[in-house]
Amino acid sequence: MVTTPTALLVHGAFADAGSWSGVIAELQNHGIPVVAPPNPLRGLASDAAYIASQASQIDGPVVLVGHSYGGAVISVAGTAENVVGLVYVAAYIPEQGESLGELQGRFPLSPLVGSLKEKTYPVDGGESAVEVTIEAEAFPAIFAADVPASVTKVLAVAQRPLAASTFTETASAAAWKDKPSWALVAGADEAINPEVERFGAKRAGATVVEIDGASHAVAVSRPKDVAELIREAVRATT
Repeated sequence: MVTTPTALLVHGAFADAGSWSGVIAELQNHGIPVVAPPNPLRGLASDAAYIASQASQIDGPVVLVGHSYGGAVISVAGTAENVVGLVYVAAYIPEQGESLGELQGRFPLSPLVGSLKEKTYPVDGGESAVEVTIEAEAFPAIFAADVPASVTKVLAVAQRPLAASTFTETASAAAWKDKPSWALVAGADEAINPEVERFGAKRAGATVVEIDGASHAVAVSRPKDVAELIREAVRATT
């Protein structure tokens, strides 16, 4: 019996699972099972463990799809036994033992770095940790320049903060070494330097699609293109 893999979509920083809405609709229209759980955004190891747990509880094969920081998460979580493929969407693709800071430090920094706003949140033991969001005024141009302004105004105030520690935490695994991968490079990304995306995709030996003019929020602005790449991965791993 042929089993179609389930596409498990992992959002990145400053977003939530709703950012996949257009992609989910496209996949459902083509009969592909899909789930989009929340990514906690509290630490690479813990986030990856959560996503790996979500994948392992799905009956049958899974294709993990990661946007932005979600790419780092699926690189670690993708070692789960039933994961058969990885799809990176405008994403980080770290090597084992490499941090996001080290990866993006190989190239000129994107405008995102100078537009982060820090806050604190409580952690165990009565202490506090630092989390970051994008300054609301800078959000449209940096995150979603090809998305209507009426939408970005809402997205800017609905951001999910990312624990700052994720930039220095190293990846404990690189699942792309053992499993096939696909990557979409957003050619006009101002959140992650597109060169970072190209470098990671080439190093992983991924099948690459590049969309000129696409912003970091390519899943919102170009859902059909993103869904088509996921469909390609699903077809290849069915």
